[in-house]
Amino acid sequence: MSATSPHLLLNKFTTAAAIASTPIPRLAFSLVSSSPKFQLFSSAFASRLLPHPPTLSSSLIFPRVLSTFNIAMGDAPDAGMDAVQRRLMFDDECILVDENDCVVGHDTKYNCHLWEKIESGNMLHRAFSVFLFNSKYELLLQQRSATKVTFPLVWTNTCCSHPLYRETELIEENALGVRNAAQRKLLDELGIPAEDVPVDQFISLGRILYKAPSDGKWGEHELDYLLFIVRDVTVNPNPDEVADVKYVNRDQLKELLRKADAGEEGLKLSPWFRLVVDNFLFGWWDHVEKETVKEAVDMETIHKLA
Repeated sequence: MSATSPHLLLNKFTTAAAIASTPIPRLAFSLVSSSPKFQLFSSAFASRLLPHPPTLSSSLIFPRVLSTFNIAMGDAPDAGMDAVQRRLMFDDECILVDENDCVVGHDTKYNCHLWEKIESGNMLHRAFSVFLFNSKYELLLQQRSATKVTFPLVWTNTCCSHPLYRETELIEENALGVRNAAQRKLLDELGIPAEDVPVDQFISLGRILYKAPSDGKWGEHELDYLLFIVRDVTVNPNPDEVADVKYVNRDQLKELLRKADAGEEGLKLSPWFRLVVDNFLFGWWDHVEKETVKEAVDMETIHKLA
């Protein structure tokens, strides 16, 4: 490593602090604090070159400090990660739950999706999967962006994401927190205005619990709420999140399944979507067409699928 002025390091760190606004993830802080460049920064304080060091507490440092400091030092974790995905991974905090869907804590999206942590710990987090049908009872699918950290370029249901550890998305009654999160993410990912998908129009049909690796480093371990809604909507996909969209009828979806199974056209489906398709979707689709979806609701059972 080339020689670096401790004062230059301080300037970079304090500049980063000036634009920060939210608490740093504990893992991210540990990555920084263990790096040789951060230790050089700390040694400047120890040698009294910088006489008034800040308190470097994991509850007081900020994620944008981490990001800016690491990038400036050329030592960023997952340096190839897309900038938008990096922000979401370190700023967003998922809701940790046990297998009965009781909240037990929260952690960064980054930690929750590291396969090593999923395998070695209790990184089970709450999620949701939206299935949006138009008035012709066609299902809207999306292809995930190439920059997504987990399962890039796979085809999946309309929208798949996580309620975050915030007041409006922790509301348990009638899964209101999850439905609030679904409305938020339909706008973020697909540009669907909130007025097109009123929260009270989502029907939570059930919950599944599954675990799936992505690429060796990343994966999913989710307790997933399955939300159905029938609405004609305006769609304006966000390219940071979505590569493509399409509406499909039953026969078109079956053809997608066939191609995915045959490995044709490089087509892949997300594991959670495939689990829902194989176990529930076509039966629930009958209810959608008959306008009897509420008859299929089962929020008592948590289906453990593999």
